[in-house]
Amino acid sequence: MSMNGKICLVTGATNGIGLVAARELARMGATVIVAGRSERKTADVIAEMRSSSGSTEIHPMIADLSLMSGVRSLADQFKARYQRLDVLLNNAGGIFNERKLTSEGLEMTFALNHISYFLLTHLLIEPLYASPAARVVNVSSNAHMTVHTLDFDNLQGENGYFGFTAYGISKLANVMFTYALARRLEGSSVTTNALHPGAVSTGFGTNNKDLLSRVMFRAFQMFTMSPEQGAQTSIYLASSPEVAGVSGRYFAKSRAVRSSPVSYDEAAQERLWARSEQITGVTLPVRAA
Repeated sequence: MSMNGKICLVTGATNGIGLVAARELARMGATVIVAGRSERKTADVIAEMRSSSGSTEIHPMIADLSLMSGVRSLADQFKARYQRLDVLLNNAGGIFNERKLTSEGLEMTFALNHISYFLLTHLLIEPLYASPAARVVNVSSNAHMTVHTLDFDNLQGENGYFGFTAYGISKLANVMFTYALARRLEGSSVTTNALHPGAVSTGFGTNNKDLLSRVMFRAFQMFTMSPEQGAQTSIYLASSPEVAGVSGRYFAKSRAVRSSPVSYDEAAQERLWARSEQITGVTLPVRAA
């Protein structure tokens, strides 16, 4: 598959499946923007990507996506350099055992895993509309299936926090956001889909420093796939002609599958959308093709 001439922005691209996806999209010929938090790490990763992919069209943009100000900075950096965006791969994410608030007052898991997707997509919608066939790809997880109802009084762990539950809520939010966004994009040149990458062995979760967490994540990694395997569905949704025009679906192993029953609750999707608009202060301009 050729991605010659395409412009792709990949968040969370300095590690794991984001790194692999960014590298492979560059190998296919795309211009790839690697969004990272650490300037030094991002530079090191890009040097490795350029060497292994043979592409020089891999460029850094630095931002902390756990902060809305960081998301806005990334969008501003992108729009200062490019007028069009063909693929937005929302991949940045994390899991946190203890409830932490960002400096903007949001719970860290919700801020990084959901709000960054929601806000960045909104801020880059005009460059996406400028593409003849843009794709928004949202990396979720089958962890969303552990959440059987979306408690709007506890979206950010206000009334009780458990790390994996918070993660599941954020991944359910990714799927619901994708479905609600797809409805709003009907008739435009932009499609959106969500995916489960599989259980992937990366550095994910190792930010939690307590002994039990480290032991659990190391044991988990013994039974997981490689980042190269885990990135395949992201790459497929970003590049394959087989999904051209396909929107509002959930994928695993590069196939459309059913997500959890609660994820299809349109009233809950719209309530989450309204809450996210309230938090971010953005609305989506809708444009027909």
